[in-house]
Amino acid sequence: MDPQSPWGTFLDVKYQPLERFDIQELAEANTRPWYNQTLVRINDSVVRLGVIQGEYPWHKHDDEDEFFYVVEGRMLMDVEGREPMELSEGQGISVPAGTPHRPRAHERTIILMVEGAGIVPTGD
Repeated sequence: MDPQSPWGTFLDVKYQPLERFDIQELAEANTRPWYNQTLVRINDSVVRLGVIQGEYPWHKHDDEDEFFYVVEGRMLMDVEGREPMELSEGQGISVPAGTPHRPRAHERTIILMVEGAGIVPTGD
């Protein structure tokens, strides 16, 4: 990955089972406008931390659903053919497989994502 890229996407599993981590500490250490780090693997899925600001490119995942949960801030989820959906702290949304979508945030926002371990965040 290009260290100068604003899209900080890290697919390595950062923590093993029974290893404690602090989401706020990880978010505060981030300096990119878009940061995506795989935290843990649970069976065939992963939990990823996102620290986002700006627009992510439109993309889709042909075979897997995704789940987004806002920890801090506000996020918009654009879904092809629908009005944008705003999510505030404590709110989540699932995006079905094959659905073109684009998460975006006007302000720095911290999110958690749950998705299949094989998903590449930029889409298929």
